[in-house]
Order: sequence, then structure tokens, then C-alpha cells
Amino acid sequence: MWMRWAVFTLLGPAVAVAMDRPTVSVAALPAAPVIDGVIADSEWAGATVIDAHFIQIQPEFGQPSPFRTVVRIGQTNTALYVAFESHDPDADRLAAAVTRRDGDIGDDDAVGVLLDTFSDGRTAYGFFTNALATQWDGRLADNGRTVDEVWDETWSCASQRYADRWTTEFEIPFAILRFEPGTDRSWGLGLLRTVPRRLEEALWSGPAADSLRVSAFGTLTGLQLGPREKKSWQLIPYGLAAAEEGEKPDFEVGGDVRWRPASGVAVDATVNPDFALIEADVEVINLTRFELFIPEKRPFFLEGSEMYSQRIRQFYSRRIGNITWGAKAIGTVGKTDFSAIVTSEDQPAAESDDLVRADYAIGRLQQTLPGGSTVGFLGGTRRREGIDQGSVGVDATLFFTETLGFTGQLLTVHGPTAKGGLAWFVRPSYDSARTHFHVRYTDLDPGIRDDFNAVGFLRDDDRRELDTNLTRNFFIESGRVEKVEAGANYNRFYSQSGTLRAWELDAEVEVTFRSGIEVEIGRIDDYQLFEKGFRNDRTTVEVGWDGRDGRSVRVFAARGVNFDSALTLYGARATWLFGDPWRLGYSLTRLELDPDPEGDTTWIHVFEAMYTFNPDLFVKLFAQTNSAIDKVNVRVVGVWRFKPPFGSLQLAYQRGTSEAGEVSTQGDTVFTKISWVF
Repeated sequence: MWMRWAVFTLLGPAVAVAMDRPTVSVAALPAAPVIDGVIADSEWAGATVIDAHFIQIQPEFGQPSPFRTVVRIGQTNTALYVAFESHDPDADRLAAAVTRRDGDIGDDDAVGVLLDTFSDGRTAYGFFTNALATQWDGRLADNGRTVDEVWDETWSCASQRYADRWTTEFEIPFAILRFEPGTDRSWGLGLLRTVPRRLEEALWSGPAADSLRVSAFGTLTGLQLGPREKKSWQLIPYGLAAAEEGEKPDFEVGGDVRWRPASGVAVDATVNPDFALIEADVEVINLTRFELFIPEKRPFFLEGSEMYSQRIRQFYSRRIGNITWGAKAIGTVGKTDFSAIVTSEDQPAAESDDLVRADYAIGRLQQTLPGGSTVGFLGGTRRREGIDQGSVGVDATLFFTETLGFTGQLLTVHGPTAKGGLAWFVRPSYDSARTHFHVRYTDLDPGIRDDFNAVGFLRDDDRRELDTNLTRNFFIESGRVEKVEAGANYNRFYSQSGTLRAWELDAEVEVTFRSGIEVEIGRIDDYQLFEKGFRNDRTTVEVGWDGRDGRSVRVFAARGVNFDSALTLYGARATWLFGDPWRLGYSLTRLELDPDPEGDTTWIHVFEAMYTFNPDLFVKLFAQTNSAIDKVNVRVVGVWRFKPPFGSLQLAYQRGTSEAGEVSTQGDTVFTKISWVF
């Protein structure tokens, strides 16, 4: 009896109980509303109206939100229109800090529209904005567990603030979505609202294990989806001019071709793409002996990247440098998603300064099963100097209930050293709005890493690994403490011959007070075998204040032992806003090692400032230093998106290298780039 009570208390109420999700029918609008944030009755006459208190996921799971939200939905032949009227008796406390497109809108008062256009309960588009009309768009996969935040398309929104509410209008063109055309169609529909000052996330469709859980969406019926009216071809040429100190001026031209032969298929090709003006990689401290994973930021690789987010990542696009050409196709046919990429780059030869050609080919298939589950296939290879290296594998993501799931993967690696080596894992899990628990077993053959990493990302091989994690959060209804979150992760792995290579216990607890004060304490103990066995440990204390309106300050300190060196780590982070246009951020990190045979002791400073004239016109300053490698990197970028998001003019100044961990060698450089859309 006690054990049953303890398990119920730990895991909380399951949300896998069958529920009737709401259904709403879209109305046909006689004319498109003007997207200005003002919800005029004459423009929205006849629209479907939802007048409700959304249901909270947090802090009070399953309870109606204290804030009334009125939503209007309509369509024309070319677009879906959604208007939010977000009532708030303390509207002067609205959090509206994010001004950069695809910034962390979830930290602001925000509203969002989520569209499962194939009604598969697994994939969806997301469109979010705040009271400043800052846009966030992305793609969801794996029933909302994978989010591609860098997917960008052309859509419109506008917001207005009033004394007792704020309002937003969305225009989402059908031409930017993939779907099956026809009359009287139904899509999955999610409507979301966040109120950060009380840590609230609330959904129109009712309680769910997560706010992005696609299978828990409601239903939007009655859609009239005719043939595409937008041209299927889009040409995006660009011109780039760069002048670097001590070097000859450089002029380049290139471009992208986007072809949309059907509503569910997209084909892109690029020639001589420009990757010079990607965002700089922020310097970070690496206390391991393994490679760091760096997120992709280059436009060519972004759309569809959510399909490649496997646990054993078979495709890591940062392996591909400055490509000379590339092509990709992505789409959905019935219940099958597909993606294919072919590209080429010139790389330094192994034993000379000559360049050799490297060709890449990656293919992905995913079949949707009932309940948002999938099975998939992925193959990737690189051919260089007549040698093929890469991997081919299958994977599955299965959902037995709303909370119980399973992921697994099996692949074989090909190349001169792997010789058909295998890698696989299995991972059952429990996920609710309050609790996460999983157990994972992974098996990696020795000698597969070098061949696998020609295309993929694998930190280590030759291991049999057991990993388990339990995380639980508690919301406190009254008193000074608002939220407590605690978690622990245990990892242990052996070589295939049975030698213990490492174990690690990582535990932390975070307490959030209603005053905005946050306190986090973490402890790591581990053992790692390299040239000998090392016992490492680290205790970290972090204290901060979060105004939940774009202002925050945090300080942290850690002491311990790292590979036989005494470790001291401390620093601070702060973000601040000044009115709507100015955003400032600064972080300091100090690492001290004693002894320090590799010279890793360092100071890292990162400073960011942004001035936003409007969501499509801004200036950004980024500066960082890393004393361990004498790095100084400064970048000033001005961006005007006159035909967002692809047609733009950029002016930039840069000094120093932008890649993480690289010594600054680049002198003063001025760039200018213009992209047009035809």
C-alpha cells in the first residue's frame, strides 16, 4: 500500500486518460482582414469565435486559466486568419522583451497557433508572437518532442496593447504550408498562451503532458483548400562584397532556387551559397575530453532539420564546410515523410595542401503510425578520394499512451575502419506535465567513430552504456516558494571487453521564489578512464533574479577536481532592456585549473547589444574574448529585411574568427550582402 502511494505521489496523475478534444469549424471570410493588431468587428464579421479560459499545463495543471482569451478564426482562398484578444487585468505588467525573430518568445507574454496540417498527431507548424509582434516560427516532429526553431517562412502578424488586454492578428498563407488540398478538410489545431509572471502555460485544447504535444491538439474542420495560387518557383539571388585588412577585395554571387511542385513537396537548390554572415558561435567551457555539439545556423540546412534529430545523430550538417553546390527535397506523401540532401565541398587533402572533392548524400524516410508513433530509415555517406564513409540505420519512436513512450535505433557503419560495425540503443520513458523518467541502454562497437563522423556526430565508441534520469517539478500554491524542480541522472559504461570506462552521478535542485529569486544547487561525481582512472567532482551554486520581463541577473560559482587539477569556476550573466528598442546582455566566465598543463585557465567575456527599429530592421553588436587562446571577436551587423525573411540587405563589420574554439586570425573586415526574391 505504501509503495503504491509513493509511486502515485512521485509520478503524479497520468494524463493518458482518453479525452474528448475540442473541435471548431473555420468560417469563410468575405475579405482578408487588415493585419494591424486592431480586431475590427467589420473585418472579422462571421469569423468563428472561441471565448474561453484556456486550460493550464502549469502552474495549476488541468485548471482553467484565470485569464480570459477570445480567439477568432477565419479563412480566405489564400490564407488562414487567427485573432487573439488576451484579457489581462494587470496589462501594465506584460512581459514584452524579445525583439529578434525566432528569439525565446516563451519568456514573454505570448500567443501561438499550431497547425497539424496532415492530421497525423505527430508533426505541426508553429507560429508565435508577443505584444511587440516579434515572430517565432518552427516545425514540430516526434509528437512535439523535437522542435526545429530555425524554419522560417513569410507570414504576418501585428499586436496592440490596451489598458486591460492585448490583441494580435495572424495571417498564415496556405502557400507556405505543406498539406493535402481538398474541400472540407480537417487539421489538428493548437492554441497556446503564456503568462510568464505566474509561470503559466495554457492550452485551448485541454490538459496535455506538454504544451507542444501534437496528439493532444483540438481539431479545425471545414477548411476549403484549393489549388495553390502562388507560383511554384522562387529565385533568391545574392551578391556579396567583402574587404579584409591586408587582403584583396572579394566579390561573389550565388543563389537559391526554391521549387514547390505540390502542397506537400519542397525542392531547394543552391549554388555557391554564402555562409560568411552566419551568427558567431559563442565561446563555452568544455570540461570533458569529448567534442562539443554546435547547432547549425546556415540557411540551406535548416528546413527539415527536425527529421535528423536522432539520439545517435547520423547526420550532423556542421561536418560539411563551405559547399560549392547543394540540393535537397523534403515532403510528405500520405503518411510518409521524406528528405534527401546531396551536396559537395572542396576539402584539404590528407597529406598535402591540395584540395580534394568530397560529395555527400543523405536520405531520410519516416512512416507515421497511429498515435503519433513513427518508424524511420536514414542513410548518409561521404565519398572522398574514392572512399565511402557513413552509416545506414532504422529507428522508431513509439507512444503507447499519452505518457508512456519508447525510442530505439539500430545502424551499421561503413568505411575503411568500421567494417560493418553496429550501434544501437533502446529507451523506454515516462513523460507527464510534472515528471520525466527514462532508462536507456546503448551499445557502440569499437572503431566506428571515425567513419561514422564523416557525416554524423558520435562523441565516443567502444561502449556498453546504461543511463537513467528522473526529474520532477512541484508548484507551490501559496507562500514565498513558487516552484521546486529536482532531478538526478546516473550514467555508467563499459568497453565491449568489459572494462569499466566511466560512471557519473549528476543531481540538482532549483528553487524559484515568487519574488523572482532563483537558487540552484548541483553536484557531479564521476569516474573516467583514459590514460589512467580519474575521479572528478564538482559542486555548483547559482543564484539569480528573473524579472520575467526581459531583465535578469545571475551569478554562479563551482569548486571541484577535474582530471587531477583543482577546479574553480565562477561567473555572471545579465540581460536588460531599455524600452522596446534596446536589449543588452553580458556574461563572464572564469575557469581556473591548478595544475594547468594544457593552458586551459581562461577568462571569457561575451557582450551583446541590439537596437530594433522594427521586427525587420535592427542593428546588433556582438563581442567576445577568450584569454586561453588570445581570441578577440567583434561583429557589428545591420539587417534590413525588406522582403522577409529572405529578401534582405546586410551590412557588417567583423574582426576575429567566429568559430568556437578557434584563434582569432581575421583582420578588420567589412561585408555587404543583398538578397532578392523573385
